[in-house]
Amino acid sequence: MAANKTIEGALLGIDVGGTFTDAVLVAGGRLFCAKVPTTANQAEAVLEAAGRVLGSAGIDPGGVGYFAHGMTTATNALLERKGVRTASVATAGFRDILQIGRQDRPRLYDACPQRPATLVPEGLRFTAPERMGPRGMLDVLTDEEVSRLVESIREAEPESVAVCLLFSFLDPGHERMLGERLRRELPGLHVSLSSEVLPQFREYERFSTTAVDAYLTPVVAGYLGELAEGADRAGLVAPHIMQSNGGVLPLAQAAAGAAPLLLSGPAAGVVGALFSGERDGTQDLIAFDMGGTSTDVSLVAGGAISTSAGTEIGGCPVALPMIDIHTIGAGGGSIAWIDAGGALRVGPESAGAIPGPACYGNGGGQATVTDANTCLGYLGGRLGGDEGLALDREAAERVLDGLAAELGMEREQAAMGVRRVANAGMVKALRVISVERGHDPRDFTLLAFGGAGPMHAADLAAELGIGRVVVPDSCGVLSAFGMVVGDRRRDWVRTVYTSAGWDEEACRQAFAELERQAQEEMAGAELIRQADMRYAGQSHELTVAVESPLAREQLAAAFEDAHERAYGYRAEGEEVELVNVRLTAVISLQEPEIGASAADSGGSSRRRAYFEGGWDEVEVWKRRRMGEARVDGPAVIEENEATTVVPPGWRALLVESGNLVLEAF
Repeated sequence: MAANKTIEGALLGIDVGGTFTDAVLVAGGRLFCAKVPTTANQAEAVLEAAGRVLGSAGIDPGGVGYFAHGMTTATNALLERKGVRTASVATAGFRDILQIGRQDRPRLYDACPQRPATLVPEGLRFTAPERMGPRGMLDVLTDEEVSRLVESIREAEPESVAVCLLFSFLDPGHERMLGERLRRELPGLHVSLSSEVLPQFREYERFSTTAVDAYLTPVVAGYLGELAEGADRAGLVAPHIMQSNGGVLPLAQAAAGAAPLLLSGPAAGVVGALFSGERDGTQDLIAFDMGGTSTDVSLVAGGAISTSAGTEIGGCPVALPMIDIHTIGAGGGSIAWIDAGGALRVGPESAGAIPGPACYGNGGGQATVTDANTCLGYLGGRLGGDEGLALDREAAERVLDGLAAELGMEREQAAMGVRRVANAGMVKALRVISVERGHDPRDFTLLAFGGAGPMHAADLAAELGIGRVVVPDSCGVLSAFGMVVGDRRRDWVRTVYTSAGWDEEACRQAFAELERQAQEEMAGAELIRQADMRYAGQSHELTVAVESPLAREQLAAAFEDAHERAYGYRAEGEEVELVNVRLTAVISLQEPEIGASAADSGGSSRRRAYFEGGWDEVEVWKRRRMGEARVDGPAVIEENEATTVVPPGWRALLVESGNLVLEAF
């Protein structure tokens, strides 16, 4: 896609993870990196990381022309239920939609399923005596009733309110009337209207998404406001914020609604993975990001990132466009433990950055995946280069000895067991986004990044039959790098469904209205049109591209082709329904020109490492000194942000783009 906007000055990207905060700076064709522990106040870690990477590049804050940021604030607040006190307003008779939810059973044979607590407690659920139908107003919402509602909400003293009325996605009049009064008469109250957050059918998902937005926005806005003030004091430009869809927004727009920001950091990793793969001409890849707390996996086919129309996070459906990312609680800091049946388990609890794994020397007393890798000889010396964190191998051995004693085995066996259990969970995640989506993983390259990803990548690839692994340059901070190569992007959706088919002119009008909104907010953007379609009687849709001019027959044919690719068949003669129209506005930023990091030829050292065959003296290479050497496994390749393990049967080569390529032989 051609660039629409050129940026003068250095590019700064900062990603806040559960364990570390990563920063990258692109300046003068070079890439500078920094990694600091994530702090309780994430803004402090962001500014510290910025100062460190600017210092390493010798650039003043005023030399930064663009600053992009990804965060975990929204995700953590939702998972930990640390949002604000939130009220809701529903149509009379539908007060408890969030409590009732969908009557599905995620675990079919669980007789006593435990659902997460709803975001709106029972005493804060209000109703409006109104009713919109699919063909217009049925019961009017009077000024007197609005006044009563406003006073009731004032007395309840919530910090935020979610308003979701029936059929407001078709006629938002009552929602807008109520929202205007609440914003005017209760100025300290945040108001999320479903007709603004998600004007789309399916009442429960729309209500849930709106409630999530209301519950989190004050928290996110507070954090972003603090970050903006800190950046201004430091002399930095105001940051853009990465969204779940892989695009960025100016901070002011991002602070207005938190729901689109839930997968902010992981989405940036996929964007960075695509950029890194394309430098070698790799367009079919599986992005594998293993950090300190979790592992995120996603699929890129034909140079296109896989997306979805929503997901469920913390038991709450969020029906907004986002990159299709599958996350599990397995990272370098994941704690190994033994369950009631005596089986070894790993995660999802993590040691975090403080105290962190035992080998960090900060008092961690439980065995983690990083401790296991240290005991096996894969990690040695320091993390983060010569001035980085010195690893305490003796501490790692002590906690592994304790775990091994409980399991009745040797230390090495326990450490390998921890790796195998962690790997099993990650292989399952990789199957979810490949095999379960109809893709053969053997047709893809595994692109591994994150601080821990390259240590496990070859083992996972072998399990899936993948013969090629790519470890990008500066792979340990790739999510931060994805911030600076992401486009500006906004998404809009509108339901146009009618059971008797659809009117082409009505669809054109719906697109025209969305396009007017897009031009107001992102003038000059490239506009991408899509439609959600299904066969009559289906309860799920497929999203297909809409070509111009819009033609019903061509659109139906495109849907049937997509249905056959996804499910292996087409229902000849069945009516095809159009449900939603979607519009995406994109302003591409000029892609940075980055040369490969210098790689001088040099020798390797040796140290003892444990593989399936036992202990062995293996080569240990510094990635920056590999030159054109072909490294046959078993071997270890170290760099400041990550370590790559090359097991027996694999070889590694540093290619011209700066990517490290592992191939099975």
